[in-house]
Amino acid sequence: MAAFWLILFLTTQFCILITVSLPQQPGSQHVFLGGQSILQRFTFEGPEALDDILDAAEQNDLDVWQVTNAHVDVLFTPTSRPLSLPKLLSKGTAIPPAIYSVPTDDTQRPIEEWNIRSFQNTTFHGQYHPLYEIDGFMEDLAALHPDLVKLVNIGHSAEGREMFAISISKPTELGEQKRKGKEGEKSTGKPGFVVTGAQHAREWVATAAALYIAHSLVANGSEPESMSSLLDHFDFHIIPTPNPDGYVYTWEKDRFWYKNRMIVSPEEQCQGLDMNRNWGYHWSPSAPFNPTDLLKKNKKKKPKIPPADPCSVWYPGRRPFEAPEVNNIANFITQTPRLVVFVDLRSYGQMLSTPYSYSCNVLPADAEDQLEAALGVAHAIKKKHGTSFTTGSLCSMLYSAPGNIVDWMYGEAHIKYSFAAHLRDTGTYGYALPPEWIRPVGEETGTMIEYLARFVAKNGRTGL
Repeated sequence: MAAFWLILFLTTQFCILITVSLPQQPGSQHVFLGGQSILQRFTFEGPEALDDILDAAEQNDLDVWQVTNAHVDVLFTPTSRPLSLPKLLSKGTAIPPAIYSVPTDDTQRPIEEWNIRSFQNTTFHGQYHPLYEIDGFMEDLAALHPDLVKLVNIGHSAEGREMFAISISKPTELGEQKRKGKEGEKSTGKPGFVVTGAQHAREWVATAAALYIAHSLVANGSEPESMSSLLDHFDFHIIPTPNPDGYVYTWEKDRFWYKNRMIVSPEEQCQGLDMNRNWGYHWSPSAPFNPTDLLKKNKKKKPKIPPADPCSVWYPGRRPFEAPEVNNIANFITQTPRLVVFVDLRSYGQMLSTPYSYSCNVLPADAEDQLEAALGVAHAIKKKHGTSFTTGSLCSMLYSAPGNIVDWMYGEAHIKYSFAAHLRDTGTYGYALPPEWIRPVGEETGTMIEYLARFVAKNGRTGL
């Protein structure tokens, strides 16, 4: 057994040293942590062990990053309670994965140094960016490609920040660009493709991948990984930062913040709600979270339905569309015609999931076509970099979660091909994916977008 030492700082003045015995893993080392966070994976057998692990995490106020039918990933921060790791270890087998410090970057950089005129040579996609740099990138992209790119202000966040969608379209040769859409906007008459970045603030790579996709669509067709040819058949609408307040908070205060930052009530000490449980399709005020549904074995136990606690990371709000950010995106979608594909970029897990999220027992009418498209995407991504993606309904891949954006896009906005894409990795780094992985993830996401566009065009006979 290898000795695993974990330092947990309770305050800036005091620290407690805890010794925990962990199974020896190939290549594992004695690791000394000082003020760092650690992502710990627990494997288990059976639903009762899963219940015990989740109960221990909840009792110790730990951040559960991912739950599957084989493992649970838990983040231990320097302020985690000192007894939490031993309690969890008694419930399952721990496998020590990534150890890292929270990245910080408050250096303001000029946009020019990124050379975004060249998609191949730009340095922009080699690092994560604070919100002001993302906004600057979008503005520069629109200035460089005024014939293709339009920034659309879709509303304001809870803290008053502007929210933007990047609409990318190419005028048709037949002069359809002269036809006027709603509010006098030009309309090409092409089907629309929507991509959203991180609703959950800490999922930085989802926003980075959304920006990569926007850049690839306006890149010169001669450049590697350019997807400009898709503009001949689709209009694209990309919302890189659906949760701008939460995203800023991850840079300034808490790297692993999850929710938005709205004040839910003057009496509440906690802020924010889970945007991805606030959509108005089968929304639930109790936000049931029952990972044991995955195993289909634990039939004797009643499902766990936690109370709608505003301090919970999964707090769904008091009503659907309570979050202004969710309401803004929904309004933008309903005002945008001919939408046929929607992809919600997330991290992590390497999964491409179809509706539904609210129930594992209900299949959409278009399930067969959706799954066929998802399987094709997984095959294409595997060929790209050898990365394996799994497919299935969102509920079966994770757990039942009402009020999900994918369910609303399919069930209310009637976008047939609606998907949730959990990008790299499978837990080694989790939400803290190193920046050198941004471009490979972007390339895989581009492969996903291009395959879906061609699949839908083929099935819709649009000629792509």
